[in-house]
Amino acid sequence: MNILLIHQHFNTPETGGPVRSWYLATALARKGHQVVVITASAGPYRKEVAIDGIRVIYLPISYNNRFSFNARAWAFARFAWSASRAASRFRQFDICYAISVPLTVGLCAMYLKWRYRIPYWFEVGDLWPDAPIELGYIRNPILKWATLFLERSIYRNAIGVVALSVPIMEAIKRKVPGLRLALVPNMADCDFYTPEQEPGNPGEFTISYSGALGAANGLGYLLDCAASCLRSRLPVKFVICGDGAMLDILKKRAEFNQLTNVSFAGFLNRDGVRDVLRRSQAVIVSYHPSPILETGCPNKYFDGLAAGKIIIVNFGGWVREEIESGRCGFYVDPRSPEHLVQKVKEVLASPEKQAGMQREARRIAEEKYTRRALSETFVRLFEEPG
Repeated sequence: MNILLIHQHFNTPETGGPVRSWYLATALARKGHQVVVITASAGPYRKEVAIDGIRVIYLPISYNNRFSFNARAWAFARFAWSASRAASRFRQFDICYAISVPLTVGLCAMYLKWRYRIPYWFEVGDLWPDAPIELGYIRNPILKWATLFLERSIYRNAIGVVALSVPIMEAIKRKVPGLRLALVPNMADCDFYTPEQEPGNPGEFTISYSGALGAANGLGYLLDCAASCLRSRLPVKFVICGDGAMLDILKKRAEFNQLTNVSFAGFLNRDGVRDVLRRSQAVIVSYHPSPILETGCPNKYFDGLAAGKIIIVNFGGWVREEIESGRCGFYVDPRSPEHLVQKVKEVLASPEKQAGMQREARRIAEEKYTRRALSETFVRLFEEPG
């Protein structure tokens, strides 16, 4: 089968960032399908390369987590237009797989269906436009109506929708009843990440964060926790990996408050993230308090599970429920840094408890989220009749 995969933020292990779409594309290629990926890059020119058995077309459209809302919207619109034009070369392809965010990728998918009769699956990893509406980025009533109308139109015109979490699936089901839905969550790469632990200072506890450094991630809380740990003379270190609009603010605040237990590792590729995890006892998944953000499927959670690390979250929803029922981590109150201090003290007081949580994290990864099993689930969408 000839499959066109459209994702504005396609990453490979070498470049860094979330690599879910690379997992999906290479899974299809290993099964003998011809896969062409259309994506964007910050380079000045359009280029085509062969990567791991897939053909990748990079369109010269810059995007950065530091962009303003308007700059992001412009980058999204440009990509939808440019990707639609680039896809015209593949008008004989059998199917399209369009990945949001941004939601505007669905415009390209609908155009291909209308112009060339190419059916499409649509993937939803975050509920858009619900998230920017709830977070206050979209306030204009007309724009709200237009984005919600676009969302439903994209769903209704798709073969079906792939949701990354059960809450996302349930939300879509309420919006468009009777729609074909499939659940394919993010993957834990249990071959690449292993529950290794590099020796460090005795009694020291390292908590790492790897991902976007945006306002929605609520990372000021990590600095509050670091300050609280210093006051409590708790041997806890925080390693923050990534880039985004909040990076400079976080660095200045850490320096101003003399947070000697906080370090910034910068933006890392997959090998770099693995090295940080090897030196960590726990990973933290952080979000600004908002119910809409609790529905997502954060990549860093699955990397932490695969690496066998204690999982710490400061938000509710299905991830909190899973780590508490699976006994692989704990929830901390985002309004109380002292709550994290208390929970870490409990773990430090019991090496058996720490080891038990880490074993359970890896068990959950192996039983529910392995890359191999979920890749098979994904490929079946294209090989089994609807």
